[in-house]
Order: sequence, then C-alpha cells, then structure tokens
Amino acid sequence: MLTVRRTVPAPADLGTAVIGIPEGSELELDLRLEAVMEGVLVSGTVTGHAVGECVRCLETVHEDVTVELGELFAYPERAKAAQESGDDLEDAEDVYDLDGDLADIEPALRDSVVTALPFSPVCRADCPGLCSECGARLADDPGHAHELVDPRWSALESMFDTSNVSDETKES
Repeated sequence: MLTVRRTVPAPADLGTAVIGIPEGSELELDLRLEAVMEGVLVSGTVTGHAVGECVRCLETVHEDVTVELGELFAYPERAKAAQESGDDLEDAEDVYDLDGDLADIEPALRDSVVTALPFSPVCRADCPGLCSECGARLADDPGHAHELVDPRWSALESMFDTSNVSDETKES
C-alpha cells in the first residue's frame, strides 16, 4: 500500500455549464494505492474549490468540494485474461486500465468531482432571484414590486382616465 498526497492543477472542463473547478486551480489529492489481484485500487479524497453562478440571481457562487474517489485500475494482462475467460472486467463501470505502471486518474477524478457538484447552485438557500419584469436582483430590494394591470381590463381602464373626458361632460 502506498499513500500519496499531492497538490495538482485542475484539468480543463472540470464541471458543468453553471459551476466547476477552474482550470489550473489547486486540487488536493489524498490517495491510497493498493495492489489487488486485478490491478491497483486507488481510493481517497479529492478537495477543490468550485466557482459558478447562482441559477436564481446569477451572482457568483463559491463552494468547497470534497469527494471520495474509489476506482480500480486493471492490469492489462488481467483484463485480457478476464475477457478471454468470459469475465467481462473491461465493461465494469468502475474499472480503468493501467498503462504500464501508470494510472491516469483524470477520468476517474472527473467522474467523481462533476457528479458531486450541485446541479442547480444557489448563492444562499433563500435566494429570491431576479424580478421577472425588469431583471432587478430581489435580494437587494426586498420590497420591489410592479403594478400590473390585467390586460383584459384595459378597455374599462380608459373610462376612468380623466384625461379622456371631453369638455362637454366636464361642464355638465
């Protein structure tokens, strides 16, 4: 068993359209590598800092992310032997191939981190969002409101408008 602690730059596109870990920012890896019959089991934690936009008000959202990583990297000869014997080790979801003595953990890291990010990030749980009429941020102006007139009443509204009253009706 080997324990590895490293700080590495984040790869590109580590996130979704609304939140992700910026490329080049620091990722803390605290991993344990264990030799098993099929290959090398890599387990541990990945910690980083995600940046995105609130889906309600479009303010910047900062969130610390810590995810568990647990993936099997199969020896190429074991994977080939398993495939020939009918055991389909290659099609298993959590199995990646070793390239010689190297394990490329980026795909496993991407799978773990992206699925742990919030689907709809918000700046705070009670974020009121934006005004649907003018786009004003409602958290900045809690009393914000617009006087809305139902368009079905617009014909009757003209009857009460004093600027539409003719001089003849004013004099009588």
